[in-house]
Amino acid sequence: QIHLVESGGGVAQPGGSLRLACAASGIRVSLNDVAWYRQGPGSERILVARLNKDGSKEYVDSVKGRFILSRGNAENTVYLRMDDLNLEDSAHYYCTLVTVIPSVGARAYWGQGTQVIVSS
Repeated sequence: QIHLVESGGGVAQPGGSLRLACAASGIRVSLNDVAWYRQGPGSERILVARLNKDGSKEYVDSVKGRFILSRGNAENTVYLRMDDLNLEDSAHYYCTLVTVIPSVGARAYWGQGTQVIVSS
């Protein structure tokens, strides 16, 4: 079975840093696209950053220059380093992995998420 488990959330002050981790089991992160989404209270879940299987990275404009994706192949984990946090970064962060299943098509797996609170 495929599982994603996020960790690393918590409380940070404005300007502070956190590193989120998305650990996968049952599937290799290096062979699939992995993305981070976030959802604030009363808001839609939105894409934050994506690490494609070819190693290319995409970031939403609001986090460019502050958030950095990386991948630990040995740990089978994707990390999201978040620096210079601001109040608008407070949200529940979710990891998702999209894989292509032959004759079925693309399928997305989601973790339960981890909460990030930025507060002074």
